Amino acid sequence: MTTQTITYVTPDEYLAGERLSESRSEYLDGVVSPMTGASFKHIKVVANLTAELVTQLRGRPCAVLPSEMKVRLPDSRKFFYPDVTVVCGEPQFHDEREDIILNPLLVIEVLSKSTEAFDRGAKFQAYQTLDSLKEYLLVAQDKPIIEQYVRQSDGKWTYTAVAGLENSLTLPSVECTLNLSAVYDKVDFDS
Repeated sequence: MTTQTITYVTPDEYLAGERLSESRSEYLDGVVSPMTGASFKHIKVVANLTAELVTQLRGRPCAVLPSEMKVRLPDSRKFFYPDVTVVCGEPQFHDEREDIILNPLLVIEVLSKSTEAFDRGAKFQAYQTLDSLKEYLLVAQDKPIIEQYVRQSDGKWTYTAVAGLENSLTLPSVECTLNLSAVYDKVDFDS
């Protein structure tokens, strides 16, 4: 039986390597986890979400950021690449490179079989440490379902799930509405 050796690195070592790498990796408490390629459905859903939010937020002081933008959590030992991030107001960056955001208002993760448990569990728990984060969405790619977590004024999170192409979901953090028919436009659930 073979055991896998885990090498722990510091946040500075992670950033130095990540900024030189052609591939992306997330960082969680000293462990670097390479990110795998995404499926056509996953990429299509991310593109549709981005297009919808960019259109609705046009003219407002908000930026919709694709998955190339890292998010750093307050303790500096967690760095993630959300599928879609929205920042409203002045963005705050980790350093002068401006490649790591500190103050997302909305984070969206499109679920895949390999990441779903992590996105629902440890990753969401880590994101909750961001004072700026007001809303977290989990978006299925194999059926039209969006799950929404909204932070209330008392710090607790409420949960809502919306299913079906005929339905829509209001995003209070950015005052937008996502029509599931637009989010899943040209996504083939049968393939």
